[in-house]
Amino acid sequence: MTAFELAPYLTAQGAEVEQALERAVVVMEAALADDVGAAIRHGVMSGGKRVRPVLCVTAYRACGADASPAAYDLAASLELIHAYSLMHDDLPCMDDAELRRGRPTTHKVHGEELTARAGAVLIPAAALQAYRAASALGCGPDVAKRVASRLMEASGAGGMVGGQWLDLMGEGQALGAEDLDGLHRRKTGALLKASLELGALAAEAPGPVVEALSTYGRAIGLAFQIADDILDATSSAETLGKNPSDAELDKSTYVSLYGLDEARMRASEQVDTAIAALAEAGIQAPALVALAGYIVEREN
Repeated sequence: MTAFELAPYLTAQGAEVEQALERAVVVMEAALADDVGAAIRHGVMSGGKRVRPVLCVTAYRACGADASPAAYDLAASLELIHAYSLMHDDLPCMDDAELRRGRPTTHKVHGEELTARAGAVLIPAAALQAYRAASALGCGPDVAKRVASRLMEASGAGGMVGGQWLDLMGEGQALGAEDLDGLHRRKTGALLKASLELGALAAEAPGPVVEALSTYGRAIGLAFQIADDILDATSSAETLGKNPSDAELDKSTYVSLYGLDEARMRASEQVDTAIAALAEAGIQAPALVALAGYIVEREN
């Protein structure tokens, strides 16, 4: 069997995602004041791996659907939420970060108040984007509402926002394994898991397939965070393109809890769990298998 070539796949999918994000930002710019639109453009169009939207479209395809522009519009809704989270996460009242993806953070360019407002705008914009895109893909109103609702559930207090809160509360504390897992299953994992679920729901996949993709997403969400902690401990701010590090913020990490070697082992175990979930459900998706490996092998 020929090995799946992930690099060109990521390049091609990333280009489609960028076009979808540009479409979304243009719509928001037309509806908002210039300064808010400029802050949104800075936060959304500042590059990045675009892992969440790529996972969404890949899951959609794995369920037997053909990816059209509307599939990428759906995927872009996840990146809008991710962008908002980074804009707010970087604010002085949270991580007080100066760099993101090698560039000045949004509040360094546009100010704190405007960044807070622009980030907040992205929340309802993402929900509306998800609903409209699901509808354009042929989903009925009930399914489209379920897609948008799942995105908001993953984004809110029970998911990403709740994880951010736990992250702030955990500064200066030595968290144990259970607390650290719970924090990151929300802060990082919830939106990554939702990426797979949105793709499956929009494709109207059967329950067992949705559940398998959800299990895959849950596992790679934790693997992603462990890999982040390893990179944070072993790479420079210049390499990662962000500052400050979790160590400088006195946060518990998987490296501080387990050490580098065991952290790497635990990340690999999560990847194995993710791939096993696909196999058990009979999902033939070489791209998802390759993406699971990429999660822990990436260099930034």
